[in-house]
Parts: sequence; structure tokens; C-alpha cells
Amino acid sequence: MNGEPLTILLVEDNLDHAELIMRNMEDFQVANNIFHVEDGEAALDYLYGRGAYADRIKYPLPNLMLLDLRLPKIDGLEVLKAVKTDEALRPLPVVILTTSDAERDMAMAYEYHANSYVTKPVNFEDFSKLLRDLGFYWLAWNKRPW
Repeated sequence: MNGEPLTILLVEDNLDHAELIMRNMEDFQVANNIFHVEDGEAALDYLYGRGAYADRIKYPLPNLMLLDLRLPKIDGLEVLKAVKTDEALRPLPVVILTTSDAERDMAMAYEYHANSYVTKPVNFEDFSKLLRDLGFYWLAWNKRPW
């Protein structure tokens, strides 16, 4: 991570899962800032700086998005598709973090260009390694023009 601050957007509707993920990420010192939203619509609002998330100083663009698939309002696959078809957001690394181990879900996530697919429950030592392995994306993403 090269000492640069890391901001993660966690998109998870299950508050218990979100708390567990955030607590473990803090324990493993994975990120400097973790922002949590509970549905797909809020995730897109955050990424596009709309509504409550318009203040980019308070809500900076993330270096990584952890995305659940089964979300209220807008499904996680639709969020992934929106991110990966938007030229400005396409470089954002997206890790699917879900309870679904269905081959169809995994195939669709990779078809929409997810960077990785992790099934919950998560082994956080392995997960921390995955995030370090994705580090080269963060360096490039930190060079974004905004």
C-alpha cells in the first residue's frame, strides 16, 4: 500500500456482516478510511458524489469497493456493471464479498469485470493478502485526476 492512505467503500446491507468486516479490517490495518453504505443506490450516490455524498472532502472517492451481491434498491451486479461501464470509474478495483457461492453469480461478476470474488465467511488473513495483492491497482487509482 506504499504508505498512502487507503479509502474503502463497503457496500453491505447486513449490519452484522458490515461490523465484522470493518472491525477485522481495522485489526489487520487494511485501510485508513472505511465508508459503509447499505444498498446499491447509496453506493452509486457515493461513487458519483450525489446527494448526501456530494462533499468529496468528507466522502472521497474510494481506492477499493467491497460489494455484496444481494442488496436492496439496486442489486450488487447492477452496481458493478455501472462502475465497470463508466470510463471514469472503470479502474476502481471491485471485490465481490458475498455469501453466494453460486457459479452463476461468480460468472456474472467476472463477466462484469469484478477484480475478485470472495465468499463469506471470510478468513481475514487470506483476505488481507488478497488486498495486498491488489495493491498495484491502488497505486494507479490514487493517480486519478480528481
